[in-house]
Amino acid sequence: MSALLSDPVFWSSLALKIAITVSITVAASVLVERSGPFIGALIASLPTAGGAALIILAMEHTPAFIAQSMIGSMVVDAVCAVYALTYAALAQRHGLLVSLCGAMAVWFAGALGSRLIGRTANTALLFDIVVFSITILAARRFLGDGKIKPHVDLTGRDVVWRMAVVTLCVLIVTGLSTSIGSYFSGVFAFFPVAMSSFFIILHTRLGGPAAASVAAHVQAPLVGLFLSLYAVHHLAEPIGVWWSYGVGLAIGISWNGALWLWKRQRTPGAQQA
Repeated sequence: MSALLSDPVFWSSLALKIAITVSITVAASVLVERSGPFIGALIASLPTAGGAALIILAMEHTPAFIAQSMIGSMVVDAVCAVYALTYAALAQRHGLLVSLCGAMAVWFAGALGSRLIGRTANTALLFDIVVFSITILAARRFLGDGKIKPHVDLTGRDVVWRMAVVTLCVLIVTGLSTSIGSYFSGVFAFFPVAMSSFFIILHTRLGGPAAASVAAHVQAPLVGLFLSLYAVHHLAEPIGVWWSYGVGLAIGISWNGALWLWKRQRTPGAQQA
């Protein structure tokens, strides 16, 4: 261990991982907070912090490890949907602390219990179908279309504390990925650090309903994230991890693009009605 800590290559690699993760997460968060709830949810559902964590895992593990870790990521994607729905429900009447802590408790319970479900990619697929069928319908009451316009100005303090939290997550993923195995590496790669930071800023600046609106809108876009992870699971070994990441990212962006086009087509008709 002491030899590793004195190795300049180790520290250079760690600094690079932190820089990549912080850059992706902070840039995405700025876009979310300057958009409406629907566009913000499309951005929030993309693999920002999670994708950066997967880059870290790819630097240190084999394609077989990455493929197996995707099972954990697929299951916890549905857990993130339940986390967002729980937050949206609590934020209607409660403050930030109660809303966020309640949602986090649900996430940790779901993440730790998910191993009972995520034994294969097919069981993860079935689990996600069931969960998203429920959360997408349940979240409709919290959408707040046309009433809430989340737009805030990001301060230097916001950027600093977010960088600190993301850096801590990088250190945890880097340090524990070997000891906790492929499944839970995939699970904790998608710990909702970026999504939580969006909720914190929106809740404190604009109130619970504004943050809840983004949380409610994120349900359908998270389906695209599942499809991306499912593709990586099946392609990481046949075509290589980096190519599989590219395919997965293209699937997620295409899904969100289709949702955006669908939303845009529906809006004029709704306004005329």
